Amino acid sequence: MTIYYSLTFLLLASEMATFCVFVAPLPFKVRRRLFRFLSESPVIAKVAYGLKISFIFIAILFVDALQRMLRITAEVEIAKSGQGIQDDLIQTQDEYAKLKNATASNSRDILAAGDQTKEIQRLKKDLDTLKEQARSQAAEYDRLADQYNKEQVNPLQTSAWIKKAYIL
Repeated sequence: MTIYYSLTFLLLASEMATFCVFVAPLPFKVRRRLFRFLSESPVIAKVAYGLKISFIFIAILFVDALQRMLRITAEVEIAKSGQGIQDDLIQTQDEYAKLKNATASNSRDILAAGDQTKEIQRLKKDLDTLKEQARSQAAEYDRLADQYNKEQVNPLQTSAWIKKAYIL
């Protein structure tokens, strides 16, 4: 930051010195030589080009300083109204609530991890029981299907039996 301020100071000091030279009461011939030298010298043209670039940088610094001033003024107004402190307090309370919920869920997860192993063991036993029941039901279904098929009357035989019954 000090480089910017030093550059600005040097530019302002050189502007003041140049202005003093231009305003100073000089003889006409000296003034004409001075202005001809300033307008025709290639060295002065390069210095003028450098000054233009420096003025652009200074303009950017001025705009930045203006934005900072406006931001600080707005922050001061918020601080005077008291809303800034309340907003910070509300935000802090929200963050605390989030942290508290996250900690509680983590501790529940840790406690639940021991319960989960017990639950997994119980579910494995239930699964084995269900598999055994499914095997026994499948075997019973097969036995009943075979029995039903043995007792089922053949439709061709049934129609022949009905014809014999009607003929008699």
